[in-house]
Amino acid sequence: MTPSVLFVCVHNAGRSQMAAGWLRSLAGDAVEVRSAGSVPGEQVNPSAVAAMAEVGIDISDQRPKVLTTDAVEASDVVITMGCGDACPIFPGKRYLDWALEDPAGKGVESVRPIRDEIERRIRGLLADLGVSSPA
Repeated sequence: MTPSVLFVCVHNAGRSQMAAGWLRSLAGDAVEVRSAGSVPGEQVNPSAVAAMAEVGIDISDQRPKVLTTDAVEASDVVITMGCGDACPIFPGKRYLDWALEDPAGKGVESVRPIRDEIERRIRGLLADLGVSSPA
């Protein structure tokens, strides 16, 4: 069975998009990846797009999506990144809260450390899920 992971942040424009990009890149088809926001932004943060492009991951085609209860219900692991009480809680789901700096309004130089911390956490998540990374 393929595990599914949902990344949630307020605007679904930075942290959650970078996390989804890392997980897609490192896990391939071994994990189903979703991301959403409690109050989705207009577009993915250009600095997040640029920072991910530096490591060869293209998230430029992604768009912020609204968080739905269906997305939470369909996911095995829900990773929140500052969505607070807006994230619905379902029994039997695994919830993780990753306290990460918000890249909103920051330049690429400031987003790089956030990107790198997300990569570290994604690699740890893959180990927890028992998924080996081909990358």
